[in-house]
Amino acid sequence: MAAYALVLIVGLVAGVVSGVVGTGSSIMLLPILVFEYGPKQAIPIMAIAALMANVARVAAWRREVNWQAFAAYSLPGMPAAALGARTLLILPARIVDIALGVFFLAMIALRRWHRSQPFQIRLWQLAIAGACIGFLTGVVLSTGPLSVPAFTSYGLVKGAFLSTEAASSLALYITKLITFRELGALPPPTILRGVIIGSSLMIGAFAGKAVVLRMSTTVFEHLLDGLMLCSGLSLLWAAYTAR
Repeated sequence: MAAYALVLIVGLVAGVVSGVVGTGSSIMLLPILVFEYGPKQAIPIMAIAALMANVARVAAWRREVNWQAFAAYSLPGMPAAALGARTLLILPARIVDIALGVFFLAMIALRRWHRSQPFQIRLWQLAIAGACIGFLTGVVLSTGPLSVPAFTSYGLVKGAFLSTEAASSLALYITKLITFRELGALPPPTILRGVIIGSSLMIGAFAGKAVVLRMSTTVFEHLLDGLMLCSGLSLLWAAYTAR
C-alpha cells in the first residue's frame, strides 16, 4: 500500500507537469515503477498510464489538434512503435535498464543543443521524426524530450502543441499496447496497476491546464533536465546493482 501511495502521489504531480509542458510523466514515474516491478513489467504499466494521460490532454485541448501534423507523425510512427515493442520484449531486463538510463541522460545534451540551434521542419520531416521516435517509444517508452522539439520545430505552440503531441503519442501507445497484448505482456495485474496509476495522471493532466500559462520556460527547462538526470542515474544504478 505504501508503494501504491507513493506512485499515486508522484503520478498526480507528474500528470500536472505533463499537462503543462507536454512531457515529464514517464520520466518521473518510470524509475519508481522499475524499482517496484522490474523493467519488463514497468514499461507496459507505464504505457497504460501514459495512454490515459494522453487521453486527458487531448480531451482538455481537443479543439486545437492539428490533424495534418498528427497524421504525418502517427502514420509512420505506429508500425515503428510496434517494431520497437517487439524489440523490447526480447532484450534482457538489465539491458533495458541501461538503455533507459543512457537515453534519459543523452536527452539532456540533445535538448540543450536544440535550444541553441533552433530550426523549422516541414511536414515530411515530421513524418521521418515520427518513424524514428515511434521506434524509440516502443523500446524506451519516454520519448517526450524528442517529440517536444519535433512538434515545436514544426511551429506548434501552447494548446495546439499539447493537443497534437498528446494525440500522436496516444496513437503510438495504443499500437504498443496492442503489441504487448499479442505477445502476452499484459496480464490482468499489469493492466490494473496501469489503470490505477493512469487515473492519477489524468487528474493531474486536467489540473495542468489551469497553470499552462503560469510556469516560466526557465523553470520548466531546469525541472525537466533535473528529472532526466535523476531518472537516468537511478536506472543505471538499478542495472549496476542487478549484476
